[in-house]
Amino acid sequence: MRKFELATILAALLAAPAALAQESGTEAQHGQMTDLSILPQGCQDAIQQSGMPGMMQGMDMSGMMGGMEGMDEAQQASMQAMMEMNGPMMATHTIKDPDLAFHCGMIAHHAGAIAMAEVELKYGDDEESKAMAQKIIDAQGPEIEEMTAWVEENAGQQ
Repeated sequence: MRKFELATILAALLAAPAALAQESGTEAQHGQMTDLSILPQGCQDAIQQSGMPGMMQGMDMSGMMGGMEGMDEAQQASMQAMMEMNGPMMATHTIKDPDLAFHCGMIAHHAGAIAMAEVELKYGDDEESKAMAQKIIDAQGPEIEEMTAWVEENAGQQ
């Protein structure tokens, strides 16, 4: 992949928050909603209650798939993992309570890290890199469980 194409994709990801801030409803222009299913219900509820669900929840990354032409299977899987994490992770920053926003954002971040590590395990060749990927999965899976338990116990109490 050429550096220009990658730079274009990354610029689109970074520009998304500003573009989404102009949305007035909870749906993007294409009517697609950001999939928040990687987040616990308490996080999803807090995003809805933030008064800004349309700002971040309307993220439509489907257009990015066209920009992935020419990428091999591993590159596409890695980019897909990043796109699935990006919307939910950014949406958590609309949560007013900083403690809840932290936990919810880290859950999305860790889920993305695990998804990217799984791409490494599937497509990678370097044994050290694969060992690091497995270490990430082993460490961050239990951390997601711990943070999810915190959300379930504390969401709506702040």
